[in-house]
Amino acid sequence: MTSATLLPTPPVPASGAAGSALALDRVCKTYGAGDSRVEALRDLSMTLDRGSYTAVMGPSGSGKSTFLHCAAGLDRPTTGTVRLEDVDLAGLGEDALARLRRTRIGFVFQSFNLIASLTAAQNVTLPLRLAGRKPDRERLAEIMRVVGLENRQRHRPAELSGGQQQRVAIARALIAEPAVVFADEPTGALDTRSARDVLALLRSAVDELGQMIVMVTHDPVAAAHADAVTFLADGRLVDAMTCPTADRIADRMTRLED
Repeated sequence: MTSATLLPTPPVPASGAAGSALALDRVCKTYGAGDSRVEALRDLSMTLDRGSYTAVMGPSGSGKSTFLHCAAGLDRPTTGTVRLEDVDLAGLGEDALARLRRTRIGFVFQSFNLIASLTAAQNVTLPLRLAGRKPDRERLAEIMRVVGLENRQRHRPAELSGGQQQRVAIARALIAEPAVVFADEPTGALDTRSARDVLALLRSAVDELGQMIVMVTHDPVAAAHADAVTFLADGRLVDAMTCPTADRIADRMTRLED
C-alpha cells in the first residue's frame, strides 16, 4: 500500500516499515537547470509491502517513467531516498547497484528483449548465469509451469507467439526470486487476448508466488488487476485507490487534475 494519507488506512512510514519491500521518501528528480529545469518527481513518498501488486498511472509527463527508473535503481534521485529491503540505493556504487538489479529486481518491458539464438528456458535463466549462479531445475520447472510454458522450454523466440514471448520475459523476471518486479506497459505490444492472459499471469505471480509487482500502465483494464492504483500528476502522488475497477480508474483519470 502507499504511504500517502490519500488511502482510507493509517499512514505507513516512508521507510523502515515492517514488511515493506520498497520505500521512497521525499524523492525529487530534476533535469536541467535555469529556464530549462524540469521537475520530473516532486517530494514523492511511497511505501510498498512484500506481496503487493500496485499499478502506477498518470497522464503523459506525469512522472511514471521517472518514478520507475528511480525506484528500480536505473536512475538516481536528485534528493530523497529509495530503499529496497532496507538497502539505501543511494549508498551503492555502480557495480553494487548493477548486482542488486540482477539479483533483487526483475523487469518486464513492453518489448520482450529476448535473445533470438537462445531457447525459452535459456532466456529465462540468463540473469542467473550472468550473476554467476547455477539455475535450480526445480525453480525453473515451477516458473515455467506458472507461466504456462512447461511444454515450450526448448522453443526459440521466433517459434513463439507474442504473448508466449512476454510469458518468457515474465518468467525471466521471476526466476531469481526478486524482491520486486517492475512491469512497464507489459501488455502494450500484445493483442487483447494475449494481454488478458499476461495480466492473469502477473496476478498469479502475486497470489501463488507471493511476488511483489509494480506495474506502470496507461490502461485502466490492466490496472484493475492490481490490488491498488497510485495516480501521479506533474511529478506528484495525487491520489490512490484500493479495490480498483476499470470504470473507477477511468473515471479518476479523467479528473486527475481536480
